[in-house]
Amino acid sequence: MSDKVAVVTGAARGIGLAIAERFLADGYCVALLDIDAQTLQQTAARLGTRPDVLAVECDVADPPRVANAVDAVVARFGRIDALVNNAGIAIFKPILDTSFDEWSQVLSVNLCGPFLCTQACAPVMLKTGGGSIVNIASISGLRASTLRVAYGTSKAALIHLTKQQAVELGNVGIRVNCVAPGPVDTAMAAQVHSADIRTSYHDAIPLNRYGTTQEIADAVAFLCSERARFINGQTLAVDGGFDAAGVGLPSLRSAQDI
Repeated sequence: MSDKVAVVTGAARGIGLAIAERFLADGYCVALLDIDAQTLQQTAARLGTRPDVLAVECDVADPPRVANAVDAVVARFGRIDALVNNAGIAIFKPILDTSFDEWSQVLSVNLCGPFLCTQACAPVMLKTGGGSIVNIASISGLRASTLRVAYGTSKAALIHLTKQQAVELGNVGIRVNCVAPGPVDTAMAAQVHSADIRTSYHDAIPLNRYGTTQEIADAVAFLCSERARFINGQTLAVDGGFDAAGVGLPSLRSAQDI
């Protein structure tokens, strides 16, 4: 087996699974953590029985379960070199309709989860000289948008948490960076984004399309690699130019003669 180990949270499907598969392709042993036990088992079965994969049911917002999951990773692989804090949830409601319980739940998973997982994994990384952590935020953490008061705020806070972690952990050999995906073509997006929403996103994104889970995974793989060895505390928007475009007027863009 590889002498490098990656831990990916929210790895049963979508972006997390694509990241896990990219690490496997790069020769890592990979621990897949997810709260959805059924989907996690199905994913593990699809990957097949192999010594370089460990599936662990884990609620990243629950400190004892995070500690137990990391113990299981160490018992199996003996070390951790990369952590990707990908697990997250979203509740899309108007501000005045968002309950405190919903607000708290989103922040617990999206912000407290990366805090807890980093606290648990970093000491293990230090035993073998350090490592790399990538937090998966969102373009919603860089620009406000409708119905995302809890989600957007949690991702903006995660971007700042990345900087805090990078400043302190960089001193001891652990780089911490952040990827902020724009709209990504996942099964969940296909279910909740209507044809009108997809058209609007295409109009707003200079590359005129959604991203793919593989493109997010490629960015994470780069940030965890030696090629990024002097990159620390940064947020990389993988969004086709969505954030750079700012306020867009489709009627003006469609009138351009390029």
